[in-house]
Order: sequence, then C-alpha cells, then structure tokens
Amino acid sequence: MMDKNAKIYIAGHLGLVGTAIWNNLLSKGYKNLIGKSLQELDLLDRAAAQKFFDDERPDYVVLAAAKVGGIVANNTYRADFIYENLQIQQNVIHESFKHDVKKLLFLGSTCIYPKNAPQPMSEDALLSGELEYTNEPYAIAKIAGLKMCESFNLQYGTNYIAVMPTNLYGPRDNFHLENSHVIPGVMRKISLAKWLMDKDIAAIRKDLSARPVKGVTGDASEDELISVLSTYGVYADRVELWGTGMALREFLWSEDMADACIHILERVDFKDIVAAMQDGSNNEIRNCHINIGTGKEVTIKEMAQAVSRIVGYQGKINFDSSKPDGTMRKLTNVSKLHKLGWRHSVEIEDGLTRLYRWYTA
Repeated sequence: MMDKNAKIYIAGHLGLVGTAIWNNLLSKGYKNLIGKSLQELDLLDRAAAQKFFDDERPDYVVLAAAKVGGIVANNTYRADFIYENLQIQQNVIHESFKHDVKKLLFLGSTCIYPKNAPQPMSEDALLSGELEYTNEPYAIAKIAGLKMCESFNLQYGTNYIAVMPTNLYGPRDNFHLENSHVIPGVMRKISLAKWLMDKDIAAIRKDLSARPVKGVTGDASEDELISVLSTYGVYADRVELWGTGMALREFLWSEDMADACIHILERVDFKDIVAAMQDGSNNEIRNCHINIGTGKEVTIKEMAQAVSRIVGYQGKINFDSSKPDGTMRKLTNVSKLHKLGWRHSVEIEDGLTRLYRWYTA
C-alpha cells in the first residue's frame, strides 16, 4: 500500500479524469496532492516540466493530462492531437524517470485498438490491425505512451502502469458542441432542444453564458440564439446527431474509473502483471496495459433515447447517416481488471441521471 503522506502529482487534475482521481485520493486519506493548472505549468514545455519536477520531486505520478475530444475534434485537429499528446507524455514520463518516481500511472484510451479488433477487445489485440481513421493520430500517441511505460519498465526496472479506460463521462465533462465527447454533446443538444420546445429562452441564455457557442453568448438576441443552435442540429421539435445511431459504445462513469485507477495504483505493480502473463511458452513481454471498463455496451441511439427520457424531451432524435459513426463496436474485455479485484458499480442510466443533475446545476 502507498504511504498516505506520499507526495502525489496528478497531471491534468482539473479535467474529467484528473478531478475524479483527485477526489478519490482525498476520500481515501491522501492529503499531499499536487496539481497545476495549464496557466501554472505547460507540460508541452520541456524546461517547465523539468523545473516542476526539480522543485516538487513527487513520489507518485498520475498522468491524466491530455488533449481530448470527440470524433469531430479528433478528425479536424489531427496534428494537434498527435503532437500535444506525444509531447506531454514524453516530458512527464522522462522527468518521472530522471527524478526516481516510485510509480507512475499512465491513462490512455481504448481507441488504441484496431477498428476491426475481435470483440470484446483484449489487451492482446493491440497493434493487430489498422486503426480507426478519424482518431488515428490520438490513438498512435496513446500507444506510444503505453509502450514508453512498458519499455522503461523492461530496460530500467521502473514501475509504470498503463491503463486504458473505455469511453468516460461524468462531472466536469466537456459540453462544447463541437469538441465534446458523445454523451455530454448529446445531453447538451437535447437539453437545449427541450428549452427551445418549452420556449425557455432564459435557460438557453444561462447555458450559452456559461458555454458560448461560436462566440454567441446568452446576451445575444433570441433570433441569434436560435440560429446558432440550428447550425448544430438543435431545433425545438428535433435534434440531429451524427452517424446512424447503430454504433455500439461502452460507457464508464468517471468516478468508477478513478476508483479502478487508485485500486491499481495501490495494489498492482508491473512485476505482478508480468508474472500473471508469463506461462513459460513465450519470453516476449508486451501488452502489459490494463483495460478499464464495464464490459457492457449500448447503441448511440439507445443512449440518446435514455438522455431524452431523463431530460424530459418529447421531440425527435434524427441521425445523419452521411456523417461517420467511427468504429461500429468498441467493447473492452475486462477480465484482467476483474482478476486484479475491481468491478464497476455505476450503470449507464444511473450515470446519465447523475450527469444531468451536475450539468443543469
């Protein structure tokens, strides 16, 4: 077990993932936590990262900082996604090595797996086929990160664990209409459509004041508000979403993910993973990362319908099949995680209800 007074640096502590991990550590009695905002520490800057590690010398590091987004953002900002994620990972992992960090937890994503990987996807599916085109740059960066952890462990005897969470959602999620993940994006669109249907312009103004859309804030005229929402497929009587709605997705509540991460941080070492993998028939050590998920899936259409029920929206949900679905199925095999002693507790409908309460608050 870790010392409760150990100095733990959570890179990306203000994001969806980092916040959940920070709060979970606090709940378990860890008090010596370090977090820096982007304004305080730019992890793209190698010199700044080095100075931070020189000054703070953390005992443990959780690398949750990343440039993230949904299918539109991944496909549009391809160079940004590969460059920024590679740079962040390289700086944090290498400085952790130089400063003798006892243990590092690297968070990736299940988009690392081939688009046609056998379902459910086990850790051994890595690099067995081509990636989904729309998020290929991000996936390559995350593969590089987990291989960096694995390679440092094998060459230098470090204790760096890579975990690959499935699609996450939860408090502090990104509700930007262009760059969001699918659940918060769908939830915001349906909420805005509900307020349009109810002619609750005050609620729309409040929402756009908190999260402007294309520079339009809550101070804009009613016509401007209605116009900008229509560009994102949000109308009083209908909401238009990308794809066929038939793509299957596995969703994990962010606080569940955090609990799994701390379980692994406290109880699982790299040597334990290697020992469990080796059967004497193969000396190659690879794919030491751990999937984190539920092992359950729903279609995007089913998820959108659940959000509609929770929001109380009576309009139509239309899908634009001329837009990409992304990978049609992406279910994780979580048997390794279960063997390590952890299972999820929050089911999708409960999680969506919790997220809607957080969003509207």
